[in-house]
Amino acid sequence: MGTGGPLDTTTDIATESGALLLVQLLSPAFPTGAFAYAQGLEWAMDSDAVHGAASLAEWLRDVLEHGSGWSDAVLLSLALRPGADHADLDDLARALCLTAERLTETLEQGAAFARTATALTGTVASPAALPVAVGRACVPLGQPRERVIGLYLHGQALNLVQAAVRFLPLGQTEGQRVLADLSPVILQLAARAAHATEADLGGCAIGADIAQARHETMQTRIFRT
Repeated sequence: MGTGGPLDTTTDIATESGALLLVQLLSPAFPTGAFAYAQGLEWAMDSDAVHGAASLAEWLRDVLEHGSGWSDAVLLSLALRPGADHADLDDLARALCLTAERLTETLEQGAAFARTATALTGTVASPAALPVAVGRACVPLGQPRERVIGLYLHGQALNLVQAAVRFLPLGQTEGQRVLADLSPVILQLAARAAHATEADLGGCAIGADIAQARHETMQTRIFRT
């Protein structure tokens, strides 16, 4: 595409269309039911481990860098590659879920994503863990892995910020500031994950894992995880 000029080739139009569809697929408004999930953050807020903007930012940074954020980023990267075995990656994604709620979350969101995405991309609609379903659907869009992963992580972070806004005395402006401050972390993780291998999977976000497990036993819950 030229500098400020109109699109002048079929390739340019296809690339730009793919970029717009990617934003649509990875928008938190895409119907996966993500608003109902909080990845254990509800327990962390209820126990006062997360109680304001600073502690929320620290929690989210740890989840992104060392927990489910990093694992999902690598799985998504692998699912975007030519010849990827999505069935094997789905099995791997399931095995990486340390709690029943985390497994339910990724499978139910993945199934919902696949059902809607197939109508837009013509890809397989069979259920899969969320990062695998996303990667499988985004392959035909021809977008750089780094861009896909970055938008995915941004959407995941935004969902958790919105959960905190609903639960804590945290205003929308503060929540948006937390999300904006996470941008460098998200971009760095996307760049790393774009070239990662299965050997790079793994992390240590013990607090988040404990929160997910303890959330299962809470008597009153707003979120499903």
